[in-house]
Amino acid sequence: MASNLRRLVLFAAVAAFAAAGAAFADQAAPRSMTMSGQGMVSAAPDEAGFTAGVTTQGVTASQALAANSRAMNAVFATLKKLDIPDKDIRTSNFSLSPQYQVCRPDVSCPLRVVGYEVSNTVDVTVEDMKKTGAVLDALVSSGSNQIGGISFSIHDTKPLLAQARAAAVQDAIARAQTYAKAAGVTLGPILSIQEGQNEGPRPVFAMMAKSMEAAPPPIAGGEQSVSANVTITWEIK
Repeated sequence: MASNLRRLVLFAAVAAFAAAGAAFADQAAPRSMTMSGQGMVSAAPDEAGFTAGVTTQGVTASQALAANSRAMNAVFATLKKLDIPDKDIRTSNFSLSPQYQVCRPDVSCPLRVVGYEVSNTVDVTVEDMKKTGAVLDALVSSGSNQIGGISFSIHDTKPLLAQARAAAVQDAIARAQTYAKAAGVTLGPILSIQEGQNEGPRPVFAMMAKSMEAAPPPIAGGEQSVSANVTITWEIK
């Protein structure tokens, strides 16, 4: 008799524990739907960047350095005259290398230094993209014989990123509503919002004139895009 009573009490305790566990599970993990959305906003770039510099040669290292210094001073003076601030000019490369005599492939000759070459390059940012062509033309006229790496960018991407984020949320909502309707469920409150990896403006490279003799050279910036990704989870009913 006592044994049967203990079994009934144990069975009732297990059943109560299972029911409580099921109720807790229902509260802790409601039915949900997770959907991702993407947003992209495009705009024209407003600033340009490029490298400019001078490469010079001389019989001695001092001659090559002196010639390079004179030419680079003219480059800096031109940039200053065009109102390019110091913060937008940064030395990116400076090198001094010996130049060796060139021998015929079928003739052996001693390794001999015949001169020196100096290269000095700066990174330049033009905040007013419309001035890019005129700046390039002025640099070439002042003696710069090394110009390249022209790219365009958007100075302040925060407003565009805010628009892309809003578009990503709307995209996720629209997708979730479509799936909910097809599945015969109703979207409830939002349980979580997670932002994915955003993508900044992709670099767009300029198309320059083949000859730098035309002043100023034509520059085309095109457009750049900023994108955002978001993942939203809803409770569904």
